[in-house]
Amino acid sequence: MNEVKDTLKVIEDNYKLFLQQQFTFVGALQHTRENAHDMIRPVASISQVQSYMDHHCNNLTDRRILTMFLNICNDLSNLCHKLETLHPGNSTTNEILERCKLLLNHSNDLSTIRAKYPHDVVNHLSCDEAKNHFGGVVSLIPIVLDGVKEWLSHTEKLPRRMLCNVSGGSAVTEKRAPQDAAARAAISPKIPSVHPEAQTSVSNKDCIQVQGNKHVRKKHETDRENQNGKLKGPWKPPGRHAF
Repeated sequence: MNEVKDTLKVIEDNYKLFLQQQFTFVGALQHTRENAHDMIRPVASISQVQSYMDHHCNNLTDRRILTMFLNICNDLSNLCHKLETLHPGNSTTNEILERCKLLLNHSNDLSTIRAKYPHDVVNHLSCDEAKNHFGGVVSLIPIVLDGVKEWLSHTEKLPRRMLCNVSGGSAVTEKRAPQDAAARAAISPKIPSVHPEAQTSVSNKDCIQVQGNKHVRKKHETDRENQNGKLKGPWKPPGRHAF
């Protein structure tokens, strides 16, 4: 999450520099549209700006500001793809992310979008420029930045167990390790382990049982001998005969 915030901070700083040169940006679009003989339709997509720069840009100043715009759009697109790896998503965050990705699609029509308060980029255009030519393209970056911030706001309210490391690993790997170990133990065949003390106790019980069996067996043999003796009767010396 910190890596995402750092990346977003860099993009915002670059946009602040770009925003200070909005008139230069609009002038570059106007020059390239004239060179392309494309003065009727509005500037309505990122691919249109790319085409103007590649094929109809005649000076370094225009090329520099158009490249700056395209680079910021590219950085935002990469950030959106990074957000997908950071969080599995719920209905709210997925909707925000999909909206940002759609806006940054190079062929998406931007002519109808307008950045609203507190953004004033549209207010810096003339009525004709805002309505018919550049209102959408100057609104793109601030709207996407707002979307990314909204995504972060919703995500930070979710349980930490749902977050994933941007690098691809889990942010809660250590917490999940005991659960994974328990799952592996449940799948693998359970072999009862006997503690050394328990083994000693078992051995002692076996010895006692063996000794007990011997004692019982010996007692049975003695009783059997005594019983045999009673049946035969005790030996008596021969008595005297009466005459």
